[in-house]
Amino acid sequence: MGTHQDDGRAVPFGPDAIWAPWRMAYLEDLHEGSDRDTRENCPADNRQGQSTQSNDGPSTGSFLLDYWNQPELDAAHHVLVRNDHGLIMLNKYPYSNGHLLVALGDARPSLTDYAPEQREQLWKLVDQAAALVERALEPQGMNIGINQGRAGGAGVPCHLHVHVMPRWNGDTNFISTVGGIRVIPSALEMMYERFMRAIELDS
Repeated sequence: MGTHQDDGRAVPFGPDAIWAPWRMAYLEDLHEGSDRDTRENCPADNRQGQSTQSNDGPSTGSFLLDYWNQPELDAAHHVLVRNDHGLIMLNKYPYSNGHLLVALGDARPSLTDYAPEQREQLWKLVDQAAALVERALEPQGMNIGINQGRAGGAGVPCHLHVHVMPRWNGDTNFISTVGGIRVIPSALEMMYERFMRAIELDS
């Protein structure tokens, strides 16, 4: 257990470490992409249909674009919906249970880099994602937002995407407040199956 000081006394304060080995790939990806923090460093050819990404080839720098260019792997990538413009998928590293990502197939770093018609298609997908969350999970609330740019908290600064996160009263509990971590109670595969059942019932 770790400790903190309270009036000169050492007081136990949470475990020294909580093991989460699956996050190493995510952290390594962030490190490898750290040279793509600005618009100037975003690959100019990361546009819809122009990537040469293959199953074992180099990444485009945006896993969202990689997934967009691999529709045959939608199930493996937990893509729930795709149309001619973009996709809705489960976040592999969720902040909350059922956390979805929405992105266009055209990888651009900021909202205003997209044409008005593209932004319209993006928001249509966001509407669809929010409705899907409501049908599949019946949450008590929802967070919908964009982290634009590395300074704005974007994990993929060269490919703008929208977060759609279901919320419940009490989902930020003592472990989040005291330990500074989130507890995700459902496995990714189980959540994917739940969303897919909702999509099938709606079709």
